[in-house]
Amino acid sequence: MTILSGITPSGKLHIGNYFGAIRQHIAMQEKGDAFYFIANYHSLTSVNDGEEVRQNTLDIALDYLALGLDPEKCTFFAQSDVPQVTELAWILGTLCPVSLMEKGVAYKDKVAQGMNPNIGLFTYPILQAADILIYDSDIVPVGQDQKQNIEICRDLARKINHTYGEELLKLPEEHIVKSVAVVPGVDGRKMSKSYGNTIDIFDKGKNLKKKVMSIETDSTPLDEPKDPQSCNVFALIKLFADKETKKEIAGKYRAGGYGYGHAKKELLGLIENYFAEAREKREELTKDMDYVRDVLKEGGKKARDRAESVMRPVREAAGIIKNH
Repeated sequence: MTILSGITPSGKLHIGNYFGAIRQHIAMQEKGDAFYFIANYHSLTSVNDGEEVRQNTLDIALDYLALGLDPEKCTFFAQSDVPQVTELAWILGTLCPVSLMEKGVAYKDKVAQGMNPNIGLFTYPILQAADILIYDSDIVPVGQDQKQNIEICRDLARKINHTYGEELLKLPEEHIVKSVAVVPGVDGRKMSKSYGNTIDIFDKGKNLKKKVMSIETDSTPLDEPKDPQSCNVFALIKLFADKETKKEIAGKYRAGGYGYGHAKKELLGLIENYFAEAREKREELTKDMDYVRDVLKEGGKKARDRAESVMRPVREAAGIIKNH
């Protein structure tokens, strides 16, 4: 079973990314032939600084390796190291009705959030489909918000198979990730880079403390009981605390005499403890960036080999001649 997922290097990874996707990616590397890629072409729809894209790509590689991704158990690589992806995306695009892209909910949502409505963003699902189809993927772990894009991917695979009269591309199945409830940012909205309300996975020291202490809460006085279930701080505590600790802290909320400042200090300690081992490993990895680059290089070789085996019959069916 081939598992495929990617993450876009548009900024530093945050707690919402971890609980919404990264944790599941790392768990699934044990369950099949996993291909995980850093989607640096996709990042160009929102980041136009070359050095920033390069650094973000390496930072994500460091983050995943530090958090437990094992390059011996999966294929980990940069999207740009597999030219067959953009080749397939062009062929898919020639068969894709404009109306299919116009239905894209993700595009409309991103534009509504203030992103530049460029053609790359508009046709994002086509490149995403190529990412998925080029490795003969069986399973694609995604959040509910990406469900439509997997349906578009399947539609495009059917179009190629129908147009050229043979089963050239495998139709993948979505695997909707059963993630935690929406992870709130420091302002109470969904944690998102576009909102600027994130707590990054590897924030530390004064920077981490400043963010945690800035989490918005209501004005209930210190002495009065509080409802933990309506508190942004407790919503984050629940992600990191074990069952007994959650129960104990919830009890303090309801008893009164326990302020939001107390809760924030508990959250700060929980975050520091939870990522302590990964933080230490990341610091070690930064001293050996040649290793990190080699992981991506070797992953790219494996990914290209798989991609070429899928691309070759598509290329031949479309009449595209390669003389090398």
